[in-house]
Amino acid sequence: MAVRATENPIITPAMVLPSRPDFEVLGVFNPAVARHDGQVVLLLRVAEAPRKMSPALAAAPIYNAEMGRIEIKRWQITENGPDVSDPRLVVENGKTWLTSMSHFRVARSSDGINFEVEGLPAMVAATAYESFGIEDPRITQLDGVYWITYTAVSQYGIGTGLASTTDFKKFERHGIIFPPPNRNVTIFPEKIGGLYATLHRPMPEGLGQHSIWTATSSDLKSWGNHRLVATPRESGWDDTKVGGGAVPFRVHYGKEDGWLAIYHGVTGNPPTYSLGALLLHRHDPSRVRARSREPILQPEAPYEREGFFAKVVFTCGALVDGDQVRVYYGAADGVTAVADLSLAEILSGLVEA
Repeated sequence: MAVRATENPIITPAMVLPSRPDFEVLGVFNPAVARHDGQVVLLLRVAEAPRKMSPALAAAPIYNAEMGRIEIKRWQITENGPDVSDPRLVVENGKTWLTSMSHFRVARSSDGINFEVEGLPAMVAATAYESFGIEDPRITQLDGVYWITYTAVSQYGIGTGLASTTDFKKFERHGIIFPPPNRNVTIFPEKIGGLYATLHRPMPEGLGQHSIWTATSSDLKSWGNHRLVATPRESGWDDTKVGGGAVPFRVHYGKEDGWLAIYHGVTGNPPTYSLGALLLHRHDPSRVRARSREPILQPEAPYEREGFFAKVVFTCGALVDGDQVRVYYGAADGVTAVADLSLAEILSGLVEA
């Protein structure tokens, strides 16, 4: 059973300063997590939007890579104007813009619950492939370097970028490692068979399902050997689509070690996002040994069931300490929360694949 922190939500938009005076913070959610210098560090996704000038105007922030700045595109809302029925989008003549833009902000804590959020962004949109913002980071520590995968959103689609840091003060970008449409990329924390490994989630249209795949690399930048890992299951909590969540970690199960990957599953219309676990083969993470029968965390608390995007729990990071699995997650695409789960209970809830 998941034990939610009594302090939840631990980070809200009111606790985060906007990056510029004409913006407002809409949400702070889906954080990556790491331990650094004796502290728990979150890399938060902060979603901002231009402050409303008028109810009759729609606006979308766009990073202009040629000019190196964020510009605001505005539309008059009329009967024959753009489609603004979804508050997250502006659609005009077959083109789509986002009404908000996300960047990353660092937060630090000594107890893993009470965080101090930095006043300035750590990473912001900086290339043409990030013109609509950067989202949903994950952090993997390898040989003293923290490698960050993140969603790069632009008019060209949704891809995955790679960055790195050693101190959470300076960040180096390494370009797009998975082109659109692909997201939910998590890098394993050690090499497997001499190669780096990752889970990723292509997003097919028309044919196919949103499923979890694996890939390998010799340098973290060029990825191949793509293989299917897990698909949605019929008539369950994850029957619509599945995707990666927290970075996988080693566990002992049965007579051998394996990789436990916390993932998200979606069902229903409107959709409900819940979390479960995959147990992957130690030497071949494309092979699923077992899978959660029921969700290990699902939207139940008011801040999870109501908000900017209701009925969502979504994780990009977890910390493991013995039997405690501390999951940091975004709730309803608006706030950050944390819950502690028992590793033994997660493993006992698996069903053999």
